[in-house]
Amino acid sequence: MSKIVIVYHSGYGHTKKVAEAVLAGTLDAGADAKLIAVGEIDEAAWAELEAADGIIFGAPTYMGGASADFKKFADASSKPWLTQSWKDKIAAGFTNSATMNGDKFSTIQYFISLAMQHGMIWAGMGIMPSNTKAATRNDLNYVGGYAGLLTQSPADASAEEAPPQGDLDTAKAFGARVAAVTARWSGNRQG
Repeated sequence: MSKIVIVYHSGYGHTKKVAEAVLAGTLDAGADAKLIAVGEIDEAAWAELEAADGIIFGAPTYMGGASADFKKFADASSKPWLTQSWKDKIAAGFTNSATMNGDKFSTIQYFISLAMQHGMIWAGMGIMPSNTKAATRNDLNYVGGYAGLLTQSPADASAEEAPPQGDLDTAKAFGARVAAVTARWSGNRQG
């Protein structure tokens, strides 16, 4: 059974809701997975990250990039970077913002760069976008991410109201995808 850690920051609860849906997808796919909020990072959490086969990064997109709280965690990951203890783990990422675009790709690109610094293997969405005239807001991958999971929550919506169910269903499917990739990779990689 692959071990996956979802490490995330959520400013208003929307990104936490996405993280929980990603977690549900990983668990449904048979992974041993857990959530760790960046504000709860301690020695035990660093050990969990070290022991993981896959790490999924999540943060809201604020002002065109990952939130400062997530960036603080990323900067603190220099110790595992120095020892390359995350090398060859699967990495993936997700972000939420108030607009459909909101420069979300900048956050995903940041996660990819972080993963590459650590020598990780990036897993993208693997889910085609809903991009036809018949598409509805609750279809899978309506926001159209390829490199990572993109979700949207209106600025005036509470975490109880948003993201919409289609984005949460996409998050669950994304979690299952990352769990499958992690299981395949960790079952095939050598020492």
